[in-house]
Amino acid sequence: MDRIAALRAFVQVVDEEGFASAARAMGMSRSGVNRLVVALEDALGTQLLNRTTRVVSPTSTGLSFHARAVRILELLDEAESETRAEGTEATGTLRISGPMTFGAARLGPLVADFMKAHPALRVVLDLNDRVVDIVEEGYDLAVRIGELQEDANLVDFRICEAPRVLSAAPAFLAAHGVPTEPADLRGLACLDYAPRPGSGTWRLFRGEEEVRVRPSVILSSNNGEVLRDAAVAGLGIIVLPTFIVGDDLKAGRLVPVLPDWRPPALTLCVVYPPARHLTAKIRLFTEFAIARFAEDPP
Repeated sequence: MDRIAALRAFVQVVDEEGFASAARAMGMSRSGVNRLVVALEDALGTQLLNRTTRVVSPTSTGLSFHARAVRILELLDEAESETRAEGTEATGTLRISGPMTFGAARLGPLVADFMKAHPALRVVLDLNDRVVDIVEEGYDLAVRIGELQEDANLVDFRICEAPRVLSAAPAFLAAHGVPTEPADLRGLACLDYAPRPGSGTWRLFRGEEEVRVRPSVILSSNNGEVLRDAAVAGLGIIVLPTFIVGDDLKAGRLVPVLPDWRPPALTLCVVYPPARHLTAKIRLFTEFAIARFAEDPP
């Protein structure tokens, strides 16, 4: 049995929901497609398809096997394409995980431009503020922006830094007073980004001097835009990256707080499993991101 041909036949039958249409799509006879699928079931020792006179559908085992078979065939096609193109073209499917706010504002446009440069590529872009398990959840890479955490199971390529600032609405400061030193944050309403490592404690630097302060947090959220909107509404002081609050600072809706003190900058990076570090689509995407953000850092 040609295992690859059998896998392609099985996937086509599931996708086309029948042997006849699968045979037409593959340019084969119906009996030929059926023989390949039967041989695959015999080799696996299990039934992959439910067959009736009107419809063909995968069994529960077949449905799970179909997802794996699709991935195997994608990797095979990708390897062949990369070999033929000598690694100069991104092909196949690129599965990317990214953070919500940065993903919508900056990663989405980058992906669109990358796809224009590599029209043979398909992309699945999943935006979520939780830290996904890249291997377990089947992503090729993740774009992350945060206080970088070392992970021996992943390769990280650091692209650039994204500065953060303390800021608040002018009306809030007029009503509650302007802090003059970090300790003042303990007596003022503050808004905190919940998933941040060490959430609840703010680290601030003035040159080589570092202080840690536990602000009086009245609102915490895992979404930077929610916190920005709350700060603009005059609810309190925030620590957020400039790619979220930059426009509000320029427009005067927010103003810097404790300008001599800086929170640690966030790091923008691409992370991926070590076993995938040579695939053309990951390498080319990383190079594209470096070029983009070197010209226009977040």
